[in-house]
Amino acid sequence: MIFMLDTANIAAIKKAVDLYPIEGVTTNPSIIAKEKRPLKEILLDIREIIGDERMLHAQVMGKDAETMLKEARALRSIDPEIIIKVPVTPQGIKAMKLIHEEGYRITATAILTPQQALMAAKAGAEFLAPYVNRLDNICGDGVAVAAEMAQIIDNYHLDAKVLGASFKNVQQVHQLALAGIHSVTIAPDVFDHLLEHPLTDSGVSGFVSDWETVYGEGTNVLDVL
Repeated sequence: MIFMLDTANIAAIKKAVDLYPIEGVTTNPSIIAKEKRPLKEILLDIREIIGDERMLHAQVMGKDAETMLKEARALRSIDPEIIIKVPVTPQGIKAMKLIHEEGYRITATAILTPQQALMAAKAGAEFLAPYVNRLDNICGDGVAVAAEMAQIIDNYHLDAKVLGASFKNVQQVHQLALAGIHSVTIAPDVFDHLLEHPLTDSGVSGFVSDWETVYGEGTNVLDVL
C-alpha cells in the first residue's frame, strides 16, 4: 500500500517525512485555502520538503475542460513532476483526456461511484480517489465502494490505482488495507493514530524499566557494549 499525507501544512509534512514511509502529499482547494498563503509558495515549499522522489498532487479549479487544461499547464510550469487532480464531472473527464494527451499524470478526485472511477481510468487517470468517509456519512459503505473500484480496475487490467481518501478514523484505513486497496492519503491527525496503542506504550515502558534497573537510568545499548 502506498501511503500519502493529505495536507498542505508545512509543519505536518516535515514531521511525516521525518517519521513515516510516505510516498507523496496530496492537496485540494480546501486544504490549500486553509493555509492562507499563495498557491505557488505552498507548492514550492512542499516540493522542497518532500524532494523529487515523492509525489505531489494539486487540483485544478476550472469549470470547463479547456480551462482545466490551462491550469494543468500552469501547475506543471511550477513543478514538472506535479500530479494534476481533476474532479469526475463530465468536463473533468474531458479535461483528463486532454491532460493525459500531454503526458501529465492525473489523479481523479471527488469519486463516489465505481462507474466514475472506471470512466476516469479510461480517460487516463493514474490515481482514483474515492471519498470513503463521505460515503459512510450518507449511509453508504465507503470501504465496499472503494473495493469495488479496485476490483473493476483489476478486471480490465487498467493502469490505475485506487487512492482512498477522506478518512475520519484508523478503522477505515485498516479496512481498505484488508480489501487490497492500492493506496491511501490520510490527514495528519489520523495518520498519527495509525501507530497508537496503549499496550505498545506500556510494553516499551516495561523494557525501559527492566533495562534501567540493571544498567542505570538513561543508558542505552551504546553505553553498555
